Amino acid sequence: MKLTAITGSIGCGKTTIARIINRMGYTVFDVDGWVRRLYFQKEFIKVIAAHFPQVVHDGQVNKRQLRNLVFSDNRQLKLLESLIHPFLRQTLKNTIRRNAFSDDLYFVDCALLFEMGWDKYCDFIMVADVDYDIQKQRVMARDQISAEDFDKINNIQMSNKEKIKQADVVVETDKPLTLLKLELMEIINGLEAA
Repeated sequence: MKLTAITGSIGCGKTTIARIINRMGYTVFDVDGWVRRLYFQKEFIKVIAAHFPQVVHDGQVNKRQLRNLVFSDNRQLKLLESLIHPFLRQTLKNTIRRNAFSDDLYFVDCALLFEMGWDKYCDFIMVADVDYDIQKQRVMARDQISAEDFDKINNIQMSNKEKIKQADVVVETDKPLTLLKLELMEIINGLEAA
């Protein structure tokens, strides 16, 4: 198994890269999808209820309420991350174990790759990047949020400049999709040949 990470800050085009690679026929493990599924697992809901009882109602987590709570208090965010990350790490380890004897190329789409220390599991790291103003406009339009809310989210993540320092390759996403796909094909051809 060759595992390539696709990472980048919010709005930098990481998900677009992952979608293109998936359409090219490669398996892309979506960590955001893993997180969404966690909120339906009874064991995880119990953990959230123990630490954030005000956001659990009738056995379900009110994710909007939880998000508002953690984005207004960095200590609460760190607590939430400390609860989520062990579940995700186990999912990643199980995935690696299941595919360990495959020579195939796999990808993991993970915004918090470095923050979670998952770079150590990856053979290659690809960072999506785009000009800050474009990043901000993308997120505000996509998520229907204010500039202030964008800054709150962006400021709690590792900066893309820091991620780029640790990347094997940086993919600028401010280009037509056809050119982006060609660039990704070239990168993947190099990975498969390695």
